[in-house]
Amino acid sequence: MESLDPRVGKGWLMIVLAWLVLTASSVALGAERSPPTADHSKFEALQGPFSSAQEVTEACLGCHNEAANQIRETTHWNWTYDHPETGQQLGKRNVINSFCGMVVTNEPRCTSCHVGYGWTDMNQPPPSEDSAVDCLVCHDTTGDYWKFPTLAGLPTDKPREWPGGSGKMVNPPDLPRIAQNVGASDRQNCGSCHFYGGGGDGVKHGDLDSSLVNPPRSLDVHMSPDGLDFTCADCHSTWGHNVSGSRYQATAKDTLGIDVPGHTDLSRASCESCHGFEPHDKPKLNDHVDKLACQTCHVPEFARGGVPTKMWWDWSTAGRLDEDGNPITEYDESGHVSYLSTKGDFHHEENEVDPISWTT
Repeated sequence: MESLDPRVGKGWLMIVLAWLVLTASSVALGAERSPPTADHSKFEALQGPFSSAQEVTEACLGCHNEAANQIRETTHWNWTYDHPETGQQLGKRNVINSFCGMVVTNEPRCTSCHVGYGWTDMNQPPPSEDSAVDCLVCHDTTGDYWKFPTLAGLPTDKPREWPGGSGKMVNPPDLPRIAQNVGASDRQNCGSCHFYGGGGDGVKHGDLDSSLVNPPRSLDVHMSPDGLDFTCADCHSTWGHNVSGSRYQATAKDTLGIDVPGHTDLSRASCESCHGFEPHDKPKLNDHVDKLACQTCHVPEFARGGVPTKMWWDWSTAGRLDEDGNPITEYDESGHVSYLSTKGDFHHEENEVDPISWTT
């Protein structure tokens, strides 16, 4: 039996390598996502009319009959976290938040960002009915679904004024149209709550705000449509509706390296999950990661998408009223709110450099 000419073998190897590079490039450039396998506009159960958002959920559960059970086992539903090492019961429902205070002080307002309907009493667990689960907040693709801020997670069912005293009216959402256009979660779905945490766009986190809905590549190479066009769920992967990531047990480093089937912790919420342990050509740069986080160099500033963040807040000045006894709203020279009678004084800033504290 004759052996293969080594030149032929090398030729095939180059072809295979070229194909792999081209394939990888198409993925890296944000290739189109797999099309859906169902056209929800054709489902009879979603044609409406719907008298409430809960009726939409009931229609969804006619096919997705395990979804409500899965949601009720998640942190997004329970707002609790049982610390496996200390036994503490933590989570938004149980602790005081250093930025927002505590949920029990303003339940219907805070639970406008709950993935359900009608949770008005933090002394009780969330509503147990299947229909209390909100499918649309995570799966709306129209951008028209909105939970009214003071209705404990419900959208308005009639025209209501918002903001209060503004004279502007918010109409009920078109529930049949929204239900017929559901799909996989996108940046806007997650951002409808997470971009506005703390009472305003970008005020709380500094790196999560509405600029990430459609960011330029210079702002976020991963989420930009001109970059990789990632959704939040591409890294914060899900399992039975449970979203990876934790405020209490953050994954600072993915010790498994590049995330592949059979070699995964079901989360890609760290740089190593995609870039591995040696992402740089220069070995010395790779040595730095035993002391430095990737973000130290690769996130040089925050609040840089045109949306300012709160850098200073004095609650003690809250309570001032004008001469007629009405609440006061004041603005700084850039048009940002600088005082509210309900919250006190603030300073907003953009393009902030995170100070690095060196320890030995």
